[in-house]
Amino acid sequence: MLQLVITGASGGLGLALAAAFHRPQWQLATPSHAELDVTDAAAVRGFFASRRVDLLVCAAGLTRDAPLGRLAECAWDEVIAVNFGAAQACAAAALAGMLARGSGHIVFISSFAARHPQPGQAAYATAKAGLLGLTQQLAARHGGHGVRVNAILPGFLETPMTRPVAPARRAAVLAEHALGTFNTPAAVAGFIHYLHHQLPHTSGQFFQLDSRPAT
Repeated sequence: MLQLVITGASGGLGLALAAAFHRPQWQLATPSHAELDVTDAAAVRGFFASRRVDLLVCAAGLTRDAPLGRLAECAWDEVIAVNFGAAQACAAAALAGMLARGSGHIVFISSFAARHPQPGQAAYATAKAGLLGLTQQLAARHGGHGVRVNAILPGFLETPMTRPVAPARRAAVLAEHALGTFNTPAAVAGFIHYLHHQLPHTSGQFFQLDSRPAT
């Protein structure tokens, strides 16, 4: 049986991923924050120590948007720790088993903001951009051992994390989409399922899944 670990599984995208991979051949681990604090390096190492992981999806994330000059240092640290540090720690912990077996797949959930930061998103954009660099470094370093690493830029999703976005800002973001619609968590989850099963020779790639210009 294949083993999937989803961090941030209680979020909108995490729930959609769990539904997409709810198949007989998959066993899912969807730890809540109470079960696994992904910012606690020791807890992360313990969680993965004796766990087989065929696919790791790092979907834990949060925002603390504010202009850099008004962003508290603790808020900056929290955003970097959850969006980048936790993903890096989980990937490092899962890699040992993947390398030993000669197979595995890590998917980082990055963001459009990694390439096109919005005002007030310095910390979030920095963390998500770091995931793009980490994707390519790990893919190049471990591809020869059968480990794949990819990054998903899902686009603006209607989830609890984006609920506080002001209506005017939401409308402005929507206007940037050529199709005039936002992506959905279910569509993103479906793409990740397809990527894992149908594109076994794909690694080190960034997949932007909305209809905004990619450049």
